[in-house]
Amino acid sequence: MTDVPAELVHYRVDDHVASVVLDSQHNRNALSRQLVHQVYDGLARAEADDDVKVVLVRAEGRTFCSGADLAEASADGMEQTASQMVELQRRIATLPKPVVARVHGNVRAGGIGIVAAADIAVSAFDATYAFTEVRLGLAAAAISLSVLPRMTDRSAALTFLTGEVFTGRDAERMGLVTRAVAEDELNLEVDEICASLAKGNPQGLRETKLLLGRPLVERIDTLGPDLARLSASLFGSDEAKAAMQAFLTRKKK
Repeated sequence: MTDVPAELVHYRVDDHVASVVLDSQHNRNALSRQLVHQVYDGLARAEADDDVKVVLVRAEGRTFCSGADLAEASADGMEQTASQMVELQRRIATLPKPVVARVHGNVRAGGIGIVAAADIAVSAFDATYAFTEVRLGLAAAAISLSVLPRMTDRSAALTFLTGEVFTGRDAERMGLVTRAVAEDELNLEVDEICASLAKGNPQGLRETKLLLGRPLVERIDTLGPDLARLSASLFGSDEAKAAMQAFLTRKKK
C-alpha cells in the first residue's frame, strides 16, 4: 500500500481566475520535486479549462517561497535543481494565460524567480526579498533569466552583489514587482487586477502575452542550459560548501 502524497499546492477556480496556492509551510514553501510537480499540475489544469482566463499564484504561511529544497539539491545534484527552476520560469512565461503573483512575507531565491516570471506581480509593502547567494559563494544564475529583464541594471547590481534584504516598496521601485501595497490591501488589489484581466478576450490575452513575453522566453531558451550548469558548478565548489556550512553552523547557535 502506497502513501497518498500530501497536497502541497491547492487549486480552485473563482470568477474565471484559477488560484495555484503553495502550502508547504514546514519547509517555507521550498521548491521540492513534489511541490513543483503539483504546481505544474495546477498550471496544466488552468490551461486546459476554457472557463479560466487568469492564473493567480499565491502562498499560505509567512513565506511566499524560500527557493530550492537544498536537501533534495544535495541528494540529486544542483544541476537538476537549477534546470527545474529554469523550466518552471519558462512554464509560467509561456502559459497562454496571464499569470499574477500575490506576494507576501519572505521571498528568496527561486521564489523571486516565480515573481519575476509572472506577468504581473503585486507585493505587500513589507514583504522581504534578498539575493543571498553571493554570501554563500553562489550566484543567482538560474533566476537571473527572468529577474534581470525586470530590474534596472543599477538595482540588480546593488541587490545581487550585496545580498542585502529589500522590501516590497523597494521591489516596486526597482521594477521587480508591478505594484506594492499595504498587506491589508493586498487581496483587494489582486482581486481588482484579476477581475480586469478576466474581462479580456481569451485570444487577445493569449496573443498579447505572447507578444510581450517573446524576449523573455528567447532569453530562457538561449541562456537557460548554461546558467543551470553554472549554478551546479558553484554549488558543488569547495568554497560554496564551506560558506554554506558556516552559515548553517551560525544558524544553529
